[in-house]
Amino acid sequence: MPSLSAPLFLGSEIYRGSSYGAWHPLRVPRVSTAMDLSRAMGWLPSQQYRVSPRAKPKVLELWHTPAYIAALQDAEARQEVSDEVRARHGLGTVSNPIYPEVFRRPATAAGASLLAGELLAQGGTIYHPGGGTHHGLPDRAAGFCYLNDPVLAMLALRRAGVRRLAYVDIDAHHGDGVEVAFAGDPEALLISIHEAQRWPFTGKLEEDGGGNCLNFPVPRGFNDSEMALIRERLILPAVAGFAPDAIILQCGADAVDEDPLSRLTLSNNAHWDIVAALKGLGAPRLLVLGGGGYNPWSVGRLWTGVWATLNGHDIPERLPAEAEAVLRALTWDKARAGRHPPEHWFTTLRDAPRPGPIRPEFEADLDTLLRRPAARGIIPIKKLRH
Repeated sequence: MPSLSAPLFLGSEIYRGSSYGAWHPLRVPRVSTAMDLSRAMGWLPSQQYRVSPRAKPKVLELWHTPAYIAALQDAEARQEVSDEVRARHGLGTVSNPIYPEVFRRPATAAGASLLAGELLAQGGTIYHPGGGTHHGLPDRAAGFCYLNDPVLAMLALRRAGVRRLAYVDIDAHHGDGVEVAFAGDPEALLISIHEAQRWPFTGKLEEDGGGNCLNFPVPRGFNDSEMALIRERLILPAVAGFAPDAIILQCGADAVDEDPLSRLTLSNNAHWDIVAALKGLGAPRLLVLGGGGYNPWSVGRLWTGVWATLNGHDIPERLPAEAEAVLRALTWDKARAGRHPPEHWFTTLRDAPRPGPIRPEFEADLDTLLRRPAARGIIPIKKLRH
């Protein structure tokens, strides 16, 4: 299979037509907005787009248990679960409700990640904004994540002979499921930048996963200046020193200022700068996944800008009328910010930068991480996995 000649966008219409329910944070359109905006900008020609396949139940057992996959399929068929299934597998809860596509939608995201692992065997760049469901565990759903597609992508890369994997997670929530899968693996570097004292309450500064995990819980008000410092002093040196065969970026959009599920204050420039910087490292394979993001305007604008960054497209100061129409058609009911959205949510992709002070306690935590071998790309071999 030849190397991809241009970045490839994996998408699906299932994200447009399905919702976790009228009161769930994932009632808002996200992937479909990024698809529509990218097309409206002229950035998504047919040769760079591929429809995500739906993963077969058996291949999901690459990491998930057969009992859990069967329970998830049964939940979709019956549209209900027993108390026993709810307790064991985390299905039918407030966070992980039963909805009409409760198996098909996550299986589509998983299918795209598995396909990405295969397509990247010979190199290239793939963008899969429907992915990034980093909380899913082998035997249960967690944190809006029914399957763990980042883990499945990484295992697919391994099956294709790609060994050294650098996983970078900038979602507002810790990538706990990926850490469960790869903690202690000397050929995997895991970096997670996430809000301190926020669900799932894992990924503490002192938790190194056996030596290959760099967890940085950041304080409320985390700003562009602090993210830039992390990027230049921690993320880029660690990944470059590790010399990965593939970089996987979980680019959750819930760390921006307007998102309702975090108290971080980044602009989307911070995410795009990390995408550009990781791309610039020249690793032979780059996979960029979505993740969190619960304000339909901010997540759609951010993820469209990720695609522009991967392709080297200039982001205009003012959107053309067709792209503006995509954003004006969005609604966000039951959310205060959705009643009177600011004009720039309709007319721009780029946020105003949100710089701020570098707080002393933040720098102290960064210095703690920089003293660890993994921050230099050196993974101590304590135990072998996979």
